[in-house]
Amino acid sequence: MSHTVRGIHHINFLVRDLDAAIQRYEALLGVPVTVREPLPRRGVDTARFRLGDTWLVLIQPTGAGIPADHLEQHGEGFFLMSLAVDDLEQSSQSLAGSPLQPGPIRHGVANWRIADLDRNQTFDAQLQLAEEDSQ
Repeated sequence: MSHTVRGIHHINFLVRDLDAAIQRYEALLGVPVTVREPLPRRGVDTARFRLGDTWLVLIQPTGAGIPADHLEQHGEGFFLMSLAVDDLEQSSQSLAGSPLQPGPIRHGVANWRIADLDRNQTFDAQLQLAEEDSQ
């Protein structure tokens, strides 16, 4: 089995004030926010901009968790990049046993399915694989 990364699915930026960040990114990008929604199981509120085939996601932590910890330690800005794959299970199986073996598959916003990669194996870059479920 093999897998192919077909592009960047989304890039996440952490912010302290989602409303202020939306205004600034709308001005920068020249487009309105596409979707705004909470993701309570991750303890965040999100705002997404569609830019071609890639999503730019602004994330404001609303509770404890990895995003809140990262914001506290590193401040606002780049958080993670997600690589698009067509079949997350196949990609995960293809990488099984390698140093890049993805973690468990979980659900993100909308119909996104995500598997995090171990930062120790990606030179401390926070990367994940993502698939948009067609359901």
